[in-house]
Amino acid sequence: MAMMSIQKRLRSTVSLAATVALCGALTSTGAESVTAAEVAAAPTGNGVVIRRLSQEQYETIVHDIFGPGMKIGGRFEPVPREEGLLAVGAGRVGLTTSGFEQYDAMARTIATQVVDPTHRKVLIPCKPAVATGPDDTCAKQFISQAGALLYRRPLNERELTLQLKAANQAATSLKDFYAGLESSLSLMLVSPQFLYRQETVEADPSKPGQYRLDAYAKASRLSFLFWNTGPDPQLLAAAQSGALHTDKGLASEIDRLMASPRIEKGVRAFFSDMLGFDEFDTLAKDGTIYPKFTTHVSQDSQEQTLRTITELLLVNKGDYRDLFTTRKTFLTPLLASVYGVPLLQNKPNGYPETWHAYEYPEGDPRSGILTHVSFVSLHSHPGRTSPTIRGKAMREMIMCQKVPDPPGNVNFTVVQDTNNPLFKTARERLTAHATEAMCTGCHKITDPIGLALENFDSAGGYRLRENGAMLDTSGTLNATQFTGAAGLGQAMSENAAVTQCLVRRLSAFALGRATTAGEAAWVKSLNDGFSADAYRVPNLMKRIATSTEFFRVSAPANGH
Repeated sequence: MAMMSIQKRLRSTVSLAATVALCGALTSTGAESVTAAEVAAAPTGNGVVIRRLSQEQYETIVHDIFGPGMKIGGRFEPVPREEGLLAVGAGRVGLTTSGFEQYDAMARTIATQVVDPTHRKVLIPCKPAVATGPDDTCAKQFISQAGALLYRRPLNERELTLQLKAANQAATSLKDFYAGLESSLSLMLVSPQFLYRQETVEADPSKPGQYRLDAYAKASRLSFLFWNTGPDPQLLAAAQSGALHTDKGLASEIDRLMASPRIEKGVRAFFSDMLGFDEFDTLAKDGTIYPKFTTHVSQDSQEQTLRTITELLLVNKGDYRDLFTTRKTFLTPLLASVYGVPLLQNKPNGYPETWHAYEYPEGDPRSGILTHVSFVSLHSHPGRTSPTIRGKAMREMIMCQKVPDPPGNVNFTVVQDTNNPLFKTARERLTAHATEAMCTGCHKITDPIGLALENFDSAGGYRLRENGAMLDTSGTLNATQFTGAAGLGQAMSENAAVTQCLVRRLSAFALGRATTAGEAAWVKSLNDGFSADAYRVPNLMKRIATSTEFFRVSAPANGH
């Protein structure tokens, strides 16, 4: 026990000293945190954003480099949603002291696994001359290879020297070569070069006086857009060779990224963000009213929508607008019980199958992703539906139309009283509530579309009545009149704001920021191209990735 305690103190001392050297402001004396303002004010070129890795990106990168069996643990600090996306908010967040402590704990957990006797045989490309002390030659080989994948570029000479020094000191102190590697890897995993997506601007040799992203920054933009993870060795090699700075080399890598099954990761990441699936982490339902709504239903509902999206958009190369009208989806037996759908639970060979392709019959009230549990449950109260919240979600998430927040002094008593015998349905309660002058304007925007989904309760179950009264699910979207969820889906699919919003969101997701007024012509060209391509999302991704605007930067600030 005494020896273990000494080792922990030594490892902590070495790590802290090297972390201070490597991480600068992150751990400098007296610094409580890296603030969002400091991140936003960091010197960058026009269009360059410093973004903190999301939890999914962090985990995917670690699993890509060290294997899917790596346990990570820890807690990730929340990210604000901006321009409708966490991917944009990630460019406006810093790192608090407690957040850094969580990253440090995760780094140690990962590094310990990488160098343990089981994993070192596969993950460390060499053996030390002596296992009871430092070996700079072998350490350099591991640090260089792992570091390039973690930093998404080769380590520079100073970084490599500091990492080798940290490994050497720890190995000497602990008389253990692998403890030295563990210390060095821990430091790389908490460095800003890993935790943040930082981009380098350089002079453009083909255009005197102008600047460009360096090839490694280009590689990262491409890999995170298409795969939601860091560049793989082949993409880094294309960056190192300069191929990414040529039209042919860039086109070749984009085609390779798009042809890979890993593009599903990128598409899933974008739609999970756009549809606000992070809010499921705090979603709760009244178990007395909705006993079927469990954690498993919550998880399955998200997977149902993502499977529906990827099947339509990637496998079938379909029209984005059809997501709002499609009767084809995927169900588990658990989801089928919520929907009240009969579902065979076995494959032809008798083995159980969790997910089943399913198509609702013609005339079924369910069609399109807006009728999925993932949408109607997420945008409802714990014990009752909310046409207003659902309508607001459609306006803001799907159509990019901001709905003002209600005034602070609004009286919601009528809306919340589901037992009022005078107002049995949500439509009746909202009609009575919206007579207040301060409420009328917003409810005209949200309620006519939200009420079309009233056949679906707060947990996604289907119903025809509320408190014994027949539900009226007619509505309007702008000047288009419709009835029910199917009519709503058709109206959404025909509304130009829906496809324009997708272009706006996807371009912001790719850039890590909202597009500017100066990029209006580019956005228009993307919209025109999206239409010409029959609204195929992969084609839109390619148009973004092959455009000069995606990589355009100006002179970096302060000469850096």
